[in-house]
Amino acid sequence: MVEVTADGAAEPAGSYRPGYEVVAERILQLIAESGLRPGDRMPTEKDLAARLDASRSVVREAVKILSAIGRVRAHKGRGLYVADDDGMLGSSRWGGFFLPADLDHVYMLFEFRRIQETAASRLAATHATPAELRAIEAAVETCRQGHLIEQAALFDRGDDDFHLAVAVASHNQFLVASVREARRLQRQSSTIGLHGTVGGHAPEAVEEHAAIYRAIRDGKPDEAAKAAAVHLDNTLEDYRREIQRRVFG
Repeated sequence: MVEVTADGAAEPAGSYRPGYEVVAERILQLIAESGLRPGDRMPTEKDLAARLDASRSVVREAVKILSAIGRVRAHKGRGLYVADDDGMLGSSRWGGFFLPADLDHVYMLFEFRRIQETAASRLAATHATPAELRAIEAAVETCRQGHLIEQAALFDRGDDDFHLAVAVASHNQFLVASVREARRLQRQSSTIGLHGTVGGHAPEAVEEHAAIYRAIRDGKPDEAAKAAAVHLDNTLEDYRREIQRRVFG
């Protein structure tokens, strides 16, 4: 069920999510249900407003979000288009159906991340060079500082740097590409479902990163893989709680 707020925003009954965020999610659903592919032209803002029973100003804000996360392209004088995306997971096969606030999709993404990042951590424990170990350690500290001074952007930068640095240390370019793209999709979920906030798992995430780093540094592949699995499982649980709290109250 959808209610319309005083400013014309479509919003699920009983939810306190901003109308533009809800409309952004519904635009992605419309793209998927309509079978639109990367490069296809989308309905105009006016048409979207009519279809979604929302004001044009709210639709405009929703489009800005979708443009920022790479799902929609707005071409001046030409209209809106489904974004062309050549990324491994951003292709029409994956990125075309991924709905950032759909828990089933989030679960599938984390299942995939668990497989790829446990493998990357295991390989990193065998292949990491001293320079790569320093990069992983630096990312751990960036995350720690972001948490301590409550700077979400710094924490997120350290988080991205950490996971990519571990993948790089695996010396497997397929893992590097897939880790980068899976995290890009996860950021979409964070932006639309969680407002880009650092969840309640942040303190534990800092220590979990440190545990992964120590296992890689000490050349212990099994321990590195296990630590990565624990981290992904805990992060998924944090996402599940946050999305359910924000969507269902």
